[in-house]
Amino acid sequence: MGFKYKITNDNGIYFVTTTVVGWVDIFTRRELSEIIIDSLKFCQKEKGLIIYAWCLMPSHLHMMVSAVDGKNLSDIMRDFKKFTSKKLIATLGQINESRDWLIDKFSFAARTHSKTEEFKVWQDGFHPISIETNLFKEQKLNYIHQNPVKAGLVNEPEHYNYSSAINYCGGLGLLEVVFLE
Repeated sequence: MGFKYKITNDNGIYFVTTTVVGWVDIFTRRELSEIIIDSLKFCQKEKGLIIYAWCLMPSHLHMMVSAVDGKNLSDIMRDFKKFTSKKLIATLGQINESRDWLIDKFSFAARTHSKTEEFKVWQDGFHPISIETNLFKEQKLNYIHQNPVKAGLVNEPEHYNYSSAINYCGGLGLLEVVFLE
């Protein structure tokens, strides 16, 4: 199955979004958010992912990213989603409070999708859009960092823990970022 949005420049910077099936707010729990953070750190260190900006919202992840020379961004994103899906499902099974409805939701999503085995956490694709101009770069950077403000989660972007906004304000965020010029 092809997607409208594709990586066309292996050396390009892309705005990407990956979304939980059904836009389910799964990342409201710290232990589930930390799976994403840890996996992104691994992808940076071991797979060649370069992160310029990011924001993990309750139901989706926005990033501006590229891959080091010789690495394939599509492969990195595929591996990231595959690993985090399995880890999220395993962790949901260990959380004390009842999250059975989430497991049921992801199981149902898998049954309606021929490629997936037992559970489907992420929607297909990651919607890569090439960053071609400074104006578009600034728009997407602002969009990423303002997302939690517009959602009413914080009053200032740099106060949201799961974002690179703090990095762009001179602080130290959860992930290393390469600053956009």
